[in-house]
Amino acid sequence: KMADKTADGGAWTGCAVMFLQSLFPGVDLLALYKGEQGKFIIFKVIKLTLRDSAGGLGGYDILKVHDAEPFLGVEVKFVDVAACQQFLESYSSGAVLQSLNQHACRLLGLPQDFTVRTQLKAGPQNLDLCLDQLAVCLQHIHLSQPERLRDEEIDHLEQQLQSQALGPAPQPPTVTQEESPVPSNCFKFQNRVFEDRMLTPADVQSFSNGVGRQWKHVGRALGKSCRALKGPVIDNLAYEYEREGLYEQAYQLLSRFIQAEGRAAKLSRLVRALEDSKLTSLAENMLGMQRE
Repeated sequence: KMADKTADGGAWTGCAVMFLQSLFPGVDLLALYKGEQGKFIIFKVIKLTLRDSAGGLGGYDILKVHDAEPFLGVEVKFVDVAACQQFLESYSSGAVLQSLNQHACRLLGLPQDFTVRTQLKAGPQNLDLCLDQLAVCLQHIHLSQPERLRDEEIDHLEQQLQSQALGPAPQPPTVTQEESPVPSNCFKFQNRVFEDRMLTPADVQSFSNGVGRQWKHVGRALGKSCRALKGPVIDNLAYEYEREGLYEQAYQLLSRFIQAEGRAAKLSRLVRALEDSKLTSLAENMLGMQRE
């Protein structure tokens, strides 16, 4: 594991640029970002994606979002090797792309088949070519030190995001339509429709970090429709992982659910179990409805 300090004793830092291009006809991320309203929403999509894939809001800093025709370039400075490593693992597994697509669909009111093409570079190095070598990617990012401070435009967008989090959430810039039945690949939560999907490692981590002592209640709620969590299984997990603490107990619970249910281990089932356990704020957090 790479140390948190460099050889000369300084803190670990590095820089990477993620390039984004919409593959959906009629949606140009670069053009949207150049518009005042679109700029803020695209920035929010990027920010939420980084939060999902780098393990929270710390350990990295967006320095600049720039025109890299036909791509939109996002320059990110990492100040924590663990956050950088988690981002790389999420990028390699496809979780970053999944998160990007999900947040873009929700915030821009786009169809579920919207998708984005990504490239990841550190200086001249194309990291997409060496994603199976995590240490090599980390080294390339570490060697690519940022050449600039954070852009003033990014400062302004960050302030907008913070002030919005304190006030009422604005409606996305979509044409209002008559309420239609929820599609089979979606689910409804608090009168909003979300795309249903299999649970990801990022979901497991968010749940394990946030559920605390209530993990048993969620486990029993999941156990109503999951045979692998019935009977004494929950208490056995609590006993087996007592020394490791609440995070590990919650982590093992959800891992057991995913292992048993396979493709049926859907986000909607976890959200329903959280609702049944009176943990709606955690469900909101996992769906990106908080801190937006």
